[in-house]
Amino acid sequence: MSITFWKNSACLGLLICLLAACAPKPQVLPRYGANVGTPPRSILVIPVVNTSTEVEAADAFLATLAIPLAERGYYVFPTNMVKRTMEDDGMGDTDMVHAADTQRLAAIFGADAVLYAKITDWNSRYIVLAASTSVAIQYDLRLGSTGQTIWQQNTNFTHTVGPQNSGGGIIGAIVAGAVAAAIERAAPSYLPLASLANAQAMLSNQSKLPVGPYYRAPVK
Repeated sequence: MSITFWKNSACLGLLICLLAACAPKPQVLPRYGANVGTPPRSILVIPVVNTSTEVEAADAFLATLAIPLAERGYYVFPTNMVKRTMEDDGMGDTDMVHAADTQRLAAIFGADAVLYAKITDWNSRYIVLAASTSVAIQYDLRLGSTGQTIWQQNTNFTHTVGPQNSGGGIIGAIVAGAVAAAIERAAPSYLPLASLANAQAMLSNQSKLPVGPYYRAPVK
């Protein structure tokens, strides 16, 4: 073979190596361990336990759970339908639902796993010219066939608004901060914070919630 052929082959090999080195590394996603057995495909989200003083927190937060779980690759039973079915079957008390046998709950709907969520903080505080809104959630995913916990996570977020000196002078900062705090006090940003909590708990790879069978990586 000619010297030119070997030179061309060497250049081609070098080019392939360079392209391989520059190519993005495949994303390593968390997976369930062997002790889980068959990974869940569907998740039943039961009504949320609320230990905060906000009586409407449970229903508001329940409505935010289905989308991030679906984005993570699972079929999620419609949360409103599940809640209504349980109420019709005499399970309207949330604490009673959470105390019920996981296998029984899963069998009612034919679910592979059951998600238990608990609100430990859902509060908005107003102090002088500042307002602070916070949410804290506990998540517990259990296998429907055994009741075994296969994933847990605790998250919390706080949003604070108040006077900030951004170059407009002290008086301007106080007025702007007071207006922002009044708005936050009148309409606390619970749902945006709850969505952030869900995203941190379920969608980040640091959360270790394994992807489901319907997961599709987001297009960058």
